[in-house]
Amino acid sequence: MAKGRYHHGDLRSALLDAAEALVRERGTDGWSLREASARVGVSPSAAYHHFASRDTLVRALSERTLAWLGERLRQDCEHASGQGDDPQRRLIALGRSYVSWSLDDPAVARLVLRGGATAPDSAISPHPHDVLTAELDRLADAGALPEPAREGAEFVLWAALHGLAVLLADGLVRFDDPRAVELQTERVVRTTLNGLAQEASHAAGRPAGRSAHTERLARRSRG
Repeated sequence: MAKGRYHHGDLRSALLDAAEALVRERGTDGWSLREASARVGVSPSAAYHHFASRDTLVRALSERTLAWLGERLRQDCEHASGQGDDPQRRLIALGRSYVSWSLDDPAVARLVLRGGATAPDSAISPHPHDVLTAELDRLADAGALPEPAREGAEFVLWAALHGLAVLLADGLVRFDDPRAVELQTERVVRTTLNGLAQEASHAAGRPAGRSAHTERLARRSRG
């Protein structure tokens, strides 16, 4: 591609696209910023105007992907609204969307879900964690999740879904077809939510989970 084709903004997106393709081909660490630059037909010095290092490019790709995933999860939850009266249906849709994305794009999923993949001051919207917490709040408001069980429920459900996704991606658990994966995901979501629903009182000493995103939110709320 001709170098002159890119101007401010376009080159940044093109470099992110090139990095995404390289992650799929070689994994998180098997490529360089120079290679990403060559893919879009610019010199490394041109790329440095947008990304100070390969790590900066990786973080930006992680942030873009998380925002895309958050919007996908949100839309899938909304789509599930018209599919019956089951109060768990939206979270089942979220779970299926998360697991299918992890299996369809495993290299990129590993990139964005590893520790330290995003910058401490990242502003990702909608963040997948925020979509999950909003859906759990919706479930609690509907009376389908007791108030004592709502505390920290996002980390319980995320652990269940992410564990299933990793087991499937690594081939440690196998099913015959995508429909079977959907049914297993639904079972995991229902079992987790039904188990949480048994928590009718606050348990003493319950651990409080944190993630990079929740720590960012806490810092912002402190001002």
